[in-house]
Amino acid sequence: MLGTILITIAFVAGTVALALASYFGMRALVNSDVGSDSRDLAGSVIFRVSALHGLILALVFAQEMVGYQKLEIYSVEEATAIADLYNDISRYGAPARVEVQQALTDYVRVVVDEEWALLGAEKRLTSKGWQLREKIYLAILDLEPTTPRQTDLRRHMVEKAQKIAELRQDRENMALHPVSMMFWCAAVLGVVLVTIPYFIFAPTPLNVALLGVYGAFTGVVMLFIYAFSNPYSPPGDVRPAAFERLLETEIGQPPIP
Repeated sequence: MLGTILITIAFVAGTVALALASYFGMRALVNSDVGSDSRDLAGSVIFRVSALHGLILALVFAQEMVGYQKLEIYSVEEATAIADLYNDISRYGAPARVEVQQALTDYVRVVVDEEWALLGAEKRLTSKGWQLREKIYLAILDLEPTTPRQTDLRRHMVEKAQKIAELRQDRENMALHPVSMMFWCAAVLGVVLVTIPYFIFAPTPLNVALLGVYGAFTGVVMLFIYAFSNPYSPPGDVRPAAFERLLETEIGQPPIP
């Protein structure tokens, strides 16, 4: 919680300070009065630069928001595949049922207790998670169906085990693609270039406050983009709610022999 507050303060205070520093720095550099032509030109520059800056922020914000929502969808799909496997192996009635169900339980615990935090800190999945998934997959492949019912269940379980591997990779890919440094350079430069032309206006308390409001709002937008870019860590971390919910069901308990 403290870390989130500090990050928020850093973004908001940083953009406000940058906006005001650009404004007062330009006024100190150009300390003579400006004519009406310069005011008109400055107004035109402000409009165009602010429009481009706003468009850049909006596009990246939307892109990161889509990725943020995809992670929630991937998590639900993976948890659903796990639940289907857990129930289908019971319907199949194989001697390996207990082994597969225990591996699924262990897998969910690894995702919740270890893997989620590791994706946020080191941008990678755990080898333990892959080993458990492989154990489940091989156990299902070794099944020898003797009835049409078992044949259909085995095919369905193989598909779900393959789906888990795909969704695991999708979760890791979400962590491996942060926002480009080029965007952050453009965002920071945009704050400077938008506020510099305002030097034509006198530094009245109201004008300074309005520039502060602009800087603060821009900082909030950039904070959201930063938060969405790493959905496994604060301040915008997505909780593994779908997996946590599985642990509240029978999947979170030792399988009954």
